[in-house]
Amino acid sequence: MPGYATRSATERDLSAIASIYSHAVEHSHATFDLEPPDLAYWTARLDGQHPGDHLLVAVTEEDDVVGYAYSWSFRPRPAYDYTRETSIYLDNSVRGQGIGRMLYPALLQTMAISGVHTAIAAVALPNPSSERLHVACGFEKVGQFAGVGWKFGQWIDMAWYQRMLVNLP
Repeated sequence: MPGYATRSATERDLSAIASIYSHAVEHSHATFDLEPPDLAYWTARLDGQHPGDHLLVAVTEEDDVVGYAYSWSFRPRPAYDYTRETSIYLDNSVRGQGIGRMLYPALLQTMAISGVHTAIAAVALPNPSSERLHVACGFEKVGQFAGVGWKFGQWIDMAWYQRMLVNLP
């Protein structure tokens, strides 16, 4: 995509990442967080010690962060080590411009190279643009839960999406 690129996040990107996420926490039900996490949360994402932990950013030609995607532990048990949960957030200024369709495949490819077998994504509903993005990036909807999150005075449903990345022996 002209004018935009993806790369691994660095420490200098964390405040922009935190800002993008804080906006989502405060203004959308895309995340079930009720308060924005502190910078230590993002430092932990950046410093992930598992081979499947990744934090990528989408940047402008001037290297300004306009979105990010990351993979992290799905569940805290060793049998899930090859399954990672993914998440993606974009700055409002670039929504609908194809940044997600550039950034998410870069994350999935990075995950596959590091040996991740399965990518899992939780999508708060309704969120048709996120659902379209996941399908466009090869995810399949595998389930839905009704009323699992309470935010902004209402119950929110959640869909689970899955994409197989590699076959392990």
